[in-house]
Amino acid sequence: MIWKNKIVILFLCFVSCKKESKTQLKEVSKGNLSPNTSYYSTKHLVECEDLMGLQTSSNIKIIDFRKPEAFLKEHLVNAINIWRTDIEDTSFPYKGVMASRSKIEALFSRLGIKQEDQLVVYDDIGACDSSRLWWVLKNYGFDNVKILNGGLTAWKLKKGALTSNFIKYDASDFKFPLKKNMSLYASLEDVKSMVVNDSIILLDTRTDDEFSGKRQKKGASRAGHIPNSILLDWALTVDFNATKKIKPYKDLLNLYQSKGITKDKEIYVYCHSGVRSAHTTFVLTELLGYKNVKNYDGSWIEWSFNKDLPVEQDTITTLFK
Repeated sequence: MIWKNKIVILFLCFVSCKKESKTQLKEVSKGNLSPNTSYYSTKHLVECEDLMGLQTSSNIKIIDFRKPEAFLKEHLVNAINIWRTDIEDTSFPYKGVMASRSKIEALFSRLGIKQEDQLVVYDDIGACDSSRLWWVLKNYGFDNVKILNGGLTAWKLKKGALTSNFIKYDASDFKFPLKKNMSLYASLEDVKSMVVNDSIILLDTRTDDEFSGKRQKKGASRAGHIPNSILLDWALTVDFNATKKIKPYKDLLNLYQSKGITKDKEIYVYCHSGVRSAHTTFVLTELLGYKNVKNYDGSWIEWSFNKDLPVEQDTITTLFK
């Protein structure tokens, strides 16, 4: 009888462990990874400590959203490389516009990403580039995306494993949900109509020099900013001196409210090419709970290209690559 009891106990332990494993994976898909409860939501944010215990799970795909040359030097184990040019529409005479639904579906199918996968995206500049991918996928109705808080910097500080080897998954047949979700999207026409609307906020998330017109980055046709814009550099929301994590809730809220950017306002966000402004969109909507925020996809590159549109600047311009 004793040996039978031992078998029963071992069986129960095995079942219990399996259930615990499934629960952990279920928590990943539900967005309960981050222990930080001070933000409005952590559904799309994950901490390094949580990813370390689950990164080899079969339903998690880790996306290294950096330039290919950086990826080849080192990256998280099992990571897949995607870069901005992979999710860009090249049919426009200027750069930066998000790719079509079909182009991203083809990209994800080629990389072996499936509809049921949980994507964890990271970069090495404070989640700026990662936020662009999150925003693009959000527009097409794909919600299973988390941003690694602090990215590669925080991962290294936690002694997370890195490799120069890369994995290739079998091709899939990825399809976005039929229903889009464009609630965070703004087009050129949307922003044109908002320039004369005093009840909304046009939020420029670039640097002081870009906003004033002192600096003209490569890709822009003119220097300056959209009339009636408020400037708040996106980088002020990130701890760049240490972990590159996004700052705490109270710090973020105080930062935006100091500029009159409050939750009751309708906000249109832009930058150079819709990347930095995607990060601000993420911070405002996901972490602070703002409800009326839209990211201008074409941003300054598109606006400056259209010579009939007004531009404000207050300094002599220097061209930069």
